[in-house]
Amino acid sequence: MTVDPITVTEAFRRADAAASAAGVTVRSADPSDITGVLGLFDRTWGVGHGPDRSMLLALDYAGNTVLVALGDGRPVGAALGFLGWSGGLHLHSHMAAVVPWRRSHGVGYALKLFQRAACLERGVTEMRWTFDPLIRRNAHFNLVKLGAEVTKFLPDFYGRLDDAITGTDQSDRFEVTWRLDSPRVGNALAGATPPAWTGVERLRLDVDFEQLRAADPEAAARLRAESRRLFTDGLTSGLRPEVNVDNDYVLTTDAADGSPKPA
Repeated sequence: MTVDPITVTEAFRRADAAASAAGVTVRSADPSDITGVLGLFDRTWGVGHGPDRSMLLALDYAGNTVLVALGDGRPVGAALGFLGWSGGLHLHSHMAAVVPWRRSHGVGYALKLFQRAACLERGVTEMRWTFDPLIRRNAHFNLVKLGAEVTKFLPDFYGRLDDAITGTDQSDRFEVTWRLDSPRVGNALAGATPPAWTGVERLRLDVDFEQLRAADPEAAARLRAESRRLFTDGLTSGLRPEVNVDNDYVLTTDAADGSPKPA
C-alpha cells in the first residue's frame, strides 16, 4: 500500500530526533558493519544464538531491516527485522541489542523508530515481535512508550534457549502488533498519558524478574507458572493485557485506544 508522504516524512523526523537525543546515528547497515552487528548480538545472547555472518549478509542484501546505531563512530546498537506475511504483510522485528553501558538511554527507541520509518516508506504499516511478558521494562517500552498491542500469548515459544538472557527458563512470549500509522501509536510517540485501563484481572510486576530468576529460580518458576495460567485464560476469554500507571498488567476488554467496551 501507499503511505501518505507526510506521514513518512514525520516518521523519519521522529526517528532522527530520537537518535539525536540518544547521541547516536541510526542507519541501514552496510556490509562493513556486519561484523559489529554480529558482535552486538553475540554479546547480548551469547555466541551461536543469533544468525551467522552469511545469513545476516543475505538478509541485508535482500533489503530487510538490518540496522546499526553508531555512537562515536562505533556500533552501540543493532536491530534485525524481516518481512512476514502470515495474517497480512508485516515486518517481524526479530532481534535488537544495545551495549550494556548505553541501555536505558534511548538507543533502542531510536532503532525502533527508524525501523518504523523504513517500513512506512515502503508501504508496510505493521510490525510484530515477541517479548518475555515478565520483563517489566520491556512491557512498559513496548505497550506504553511505543503503543504496541498484545495480540497473542505463546507459551514456551522457542523451547529451551540456553542463551545468556533466558538460560534454562521457559521461553513464554507475548506477540505484539505495532500498527505504525494508528492513533494509538501516534499518541504513544507524542508522549500522551496512557489510558486508565478498566481491569478485569491484574498481575503485579513489582519484582525484577531477571534478578529473581538468578537469585531464586523456584520463585521465578512459580511466577512463570502463575503468569502462564493468567495469560492463557485471559486471552482465550477475549481479554487483552495492558500496562497501567504502576507498570502492572491489567487484563481488559477496553478497546485498544482505551475506550471502554460498550455494554
